[in-house]
Amino acid sequence: MDHPLKMLDVAGVAVSPHHYIDGHRVASTGSFELHCPIDQRLLGHVDEGGGAEVDAAIRASQRAFPAWSALSAAERKPFLDRFAAEIGKRADAFCLLESNDAGVLLSRMRHGVVPRAMLNITWFAEHALTLQDRPIHTEQAHHIVRHDPAGVVVVITPWNSPLLLSTWKLGPALAAGNTCILKPPEWAPLTCSLLADAADAAGLPPGVFNVVQGSGAHTGARLVSDPRIARVSFTGSVPTAKWIAQAAGANLVPCSLELGGKSPFIVLDDADLDNAAATGALMYRNAGQVCLAGTRFLVHERVAERFIAAMRGHVERLNVGDPREEATEVGPIIHPRQVERVLGYIDRAVAGGARVLWGGQRHPFGAQYVQPTMLTDLRQDAEIVQNEVFGPVLTLQTFGSDDEAIALANGTDYGLGGVCYGETAHATAVAERVRTGFIWVNSFGIRDLAAPFGGIKRSGIGREGGDWSFEFFCDVKDVVVPKKPFRASFSQR
Repeated sequence: MDHPLKMLDVAGVAVSPHHYIDGHRVASTGSFELHCPIDQRLLGHVDEGGGAEVDAAIRASQRAFPAWSALSAAERKPFLDRFAAEIGKRADAFCLLESNDAGVLLSRMRHGVVPRAMLNITWFAEHALTLQDRPIHTEQAHHIVRHDPAGVVVVITPWNSPLLLSTWKLGPALAAGNTCILKPPEWAPLTCSLLADAADAAGLPPGVFNVVQGSGAHTGARLVSDPRIARVSFTGSVPTAKWIAQAAGANLVPCSLELGGKSPFIVLDDADLDNAAATGALMYRNAGQVCLAGTRFLVHERVAERFIAAMRGHVERLNVGDPREEATEVGPIIHPRQVERVLGYIDRAVAGGARVLWGGQRHPFGAQYVQPTMLTDLRQDAEIVQNEVFGPVLTLQTFGSDDEAIALANGTDYGLGGVCYGETAHATAVAERVRTGFIWVNSFGIRDLAAPFGGIKRSGIGREGGDWSFEFFCDVKDVVVPKKPFRASFSQR
């Protein structure tokens, strides 16, 4: 039975609440409500994908795979360049949608996220050209190393930055010749829906890119457990990743898992304290809903008081408010459940003896706003030191030596990122001893698409970026051509 199609009007932007499967919008009977985190108003109802929609998307991806994968990287590149261009044409719409359904700063969308989303597509389309038939010459043979597309890829992205993280995965997956099914976050699905419009306008063949909306427990579970899937790329929480790995593992499907962080922000006694404090205030960006933020401040005891005073000054100047206003620097938390989770961490820490340096409560701007918060007087085994809060809540501990700082930095089950401020050689030496997937020295947020990104321990499995993305999204094959005539012998292995 066909269901009527409709459009949502969000901040003057027309966006489809329906799935995108095999080049067409597809409606389903089930749906879920979507609310704006800024003022809790109902944005509309978005379709919930079930077994029929999941099956249709997988079958469409399978049908499209032979022709798409048969194209060379050079032949796929014009499609992907047009895809990026169509994202650029819709830049204002992407900015408005993600600000309204995810609470992301409009300024960040306009100046950072949309340009980066376009680059995520074009850079990997270009980089795929370098992966063709890499030769290895040995004494016995010529080896032709190929990166063959794996098949149907499922991409599952989180609600804190849907457009950026979707394109970060789709760029290399599509450039490698895979066909893709994107499962958007149920709390912020609208920019992923608009992404389908951009793909359609760019002329991507039907079935190459599909969008199936719904919850992780309902829609995502069906996708990742299906034996027809070749790869699963997921960014999100540790508990969900464990379930995905188990479900995909039953079919021996490889998973790339970029998970949570509890990253250290180390301030050595020879650091530029004001610069470190200014960078520290950036950790409240996106209301602290950033996996790679340095949330555990580890400050040398000799400079702790001066650093706290300097950072307090920067934090007091932060503009908390409507993310659609250009001057706003800290917006809302995505969902009421997340607000309660964040406040619960603060309340339990204070009840356990933590001292509030600043913040610690709801912000008067709105129901889903929490004050930028810093807590101190915490033991290393405290819940809030060990677990990811994913809100505007930081902790501060002091240390007396480099060895103590490194022990504290390495003293959690996470290992995604980190920050280290100090005299450059000193900070670099400390950074090299921190067990993490990456760490910034006297800086923050520098990201190059050619470089690897990912974590260790509970922060994930695998790396994204550069060749590492293609290693995951491809089946690497060695074509071996002997240099001399080959004669079979039982003594050979």
